[in-house]
Parts: sequence; C-alpha cells; structure tokens
Amino acid sequence: MPTAKQLPDMGCKTFFTSMNLLSVYGGYFCSVQAYHCFYRHSSQRQAAEERKTSGTL
Repeated sequence: MPTAKQLPDMGCKTFFTSMNLLSVYGGYFCSVQAYHCFYRHSSQRQAAEERKTSGTL
C-alpha cells in the first residue's frame, strides 16, 4: 500500500509520462504530415513541369 507521500508522486509521474508520450505521438504525426505535404508539392511541381515541356513540343 503506498504511503500518503508516494501516492501523489506516482500520480505525478504517471501524468508526466503520459504527457511525454502524447508529445512524442504528436510529433510523429506532425512529421508524417509534413513529409506527405512536401511529397505532394514536389509531385505536383514535377507534373506541372512535364505538362510545360510536353506542351512546347
């Protein structure tokens, strides 16, 4: 059985651990979105350049 001092310490550690995990999880999703956004823009730019070159021939 935890003592009166250990109980808030365990709660605090649990809370901060969950906040750290949520931060890592959010950072992962943010980086995935940034990668997809960059990839989509580069693909659109490449397609636009191909349309320009095929239109001039």
